[in-house]
Amino acid sequence: MDKTTYLHWYRQMVRIRRFEQKCSELYQLGKIGGFLHLYIGQEAVAVGSINARQENDHIITAYRDHGHALTVGADLNQVMAEMMGKATGVNKGKGGSMHLADVKRRYWGGHAVVGAHLSLATGLALAEQYNGTDAAVLCYFGDGATNIGYFHESLNLSGVWQLPVLWICENNQYGMGTSVKRHSSA
Repeated sequence: MDKTTYLHWYRQMVRIRRFEQKCSELYQLGKIGGFLHLYIGQEAVAVGSINARQENDHIITAYRDHGHALTVGADLNQVMAEMMGKATGVNKGKGGSMHLADVKRRYWGGHAVVGAHLSLATGLALAEQYNGTDAAVLCYFGDGATNIGYFHESLNLSGVWQLPVLWICENNQYGMGTSVKRHSSA
């Protein structure tokens, strides 16, 4: 690693932070509808791991997906338009905050149902293994997803079948807005 790389990553993290702060402001003004789950404080996770991937690797995440979208290279203006429900958004304004995606960049987006995307990551990894490629899947999830069946089944199958998937738990101590101490005994 060199200074140029570190500065690039730092700029990506600052860009995500400023984007999230602006989203918070717009949400409070009623310009962003629905729910808004910010990625503030977790920027380094997406920036570090996504920059380490190969170009043909897949990215899939949960509903805190803005930082991932920006890190894979989605257009900032299109992501903001999506947040505001505009037709110029990355998903034509139909996905909103929790459903950002960019097929060209193999970014399969955020998913609003807690942990439901884990089985999709398993399927993506199985397809890559079946096709004999060297692509992997980077699957991000929060600690709130560790208490559901999707989590246990997906991690078990990926281990049994030795699938090329990297499970990345972004543990912020909350499942949506509920403290982990209130929803998990372990």
